[in-house]
Amino acid sequence: MNFWRYCFFAFTLLSVVIFVRFYSSQLSPPKSYEKLNSSSERYFRKTACNHALEKMPVFLWENILPSPLRSVPCKDYLTQNHYITSPLSEEEAAFPLAYVMVIHKDFDTFERLFRAIYMPQNVYCVHVDEKAPAEYKESVRQLLSCFQNAFIASKTESVVYAGISRLQADLNCLKDLVASEVPWKYVINTCGQDFPLKTNREIVQHLKGFKGKNITPGVLPPDHAIKRTKYVHQEHTDKGGFFVKNTNILKTSPPHQLTIYFGTAYVALTREFVDFVLRDQRAIDLLQWSKDTYSPDEHFWVTLNRVSDSPSPSHSFTGQVLLQILLKCVLRTKQGSFLLDRQASK
Repeated sequence: MNFWRYCFFAFTLLSVVIFVRFYSSQLSPPKSYEKLNSSSERYFRKTACNHALEKMPVFLWENILPSPLRSVPCKDYLTQNHYITSPLSEEEAAFPLAYVMVIHKDFDTFERLFRAIYMPQNVYCVHVDEKAPAEYKESVRQLLSCFQNAFIASKTESVVYAGISRLQADLNCLKDLVASEVPWKYVINTCGQDFPLKTNREIVQHLKGFKGKNITPGVLPPDHAIKRTKYVHQEHTDKGGFFVKNTNILKTSPPHQLTIYFGTAYVALTREFVDFVLRDQRAIDLLQWSKDTYSPDEHFWVTLNRVSDSPSPSHSFTGQVLLQILLKCVLRTKQGSFLLDRQASK
């Protein structure tokens, strides 16, 4: 009798243990959530709440197909990654934009930026740093192969921060974009860590407000910037690293008696002005003179924009709005992604 009572007790206990373990496994979160919950729970929770309050759909980056494309058909990739495949308004369709994107690392960040600014009526030139790993270059190539209006620059540079190669990367893309059949109105240049805070339509409306003027704000050289064009600077690309060095050798005066102005390296330019930059002798000579200056992209655009007979000149300082509102720099940390003012992060 005691034997059967012992067996019944053991069977009951075993059944309870199995039931509790099974029930607990149903309540515990999936592994993907645990992974997401570890470092960025607070970030995604805040994002999800904000979207819910604004009655916006919520999806997690975890659901996005892996990159590069590998064997995933472009059609499926674009659908599941929420790409916009047709113009969202007649206003946007009639006002296509061009983008120059200079990148060298963090493919996932670039992919999110590209997805955020992509519109089928626009055109995109992507300059991939010549020093970037082959795998990175291939990932970019595979992604852009899914789009007829996006391409890699026909000529690439080994980019050095604050060197002439950074400006040349933009110019290489501009040459390709001028040859594009897309009748773009403005071109905007970005770096790989930018991110839009406005929709394409809002950006279009903002640019239309300038009525064909460039957005290249700048001032006469402040004290700290005078030495950037006063002395010869040289790019160094050797085993010691990639950097620009001041030689303390005095430079010659700017060509054509141009007055050098300093401003932002990130601009919005009309197509007419881009033609001027690529073909006018003053622009060609200024580029040659700027090759041994420090961060020439911070004086090249704004100086040419101040030439009295250049197309679409604008001396307005309200162009800073483009930096502070339309495009922000993304600072990626282990805790998530945060948007910072581009100039504050420089």
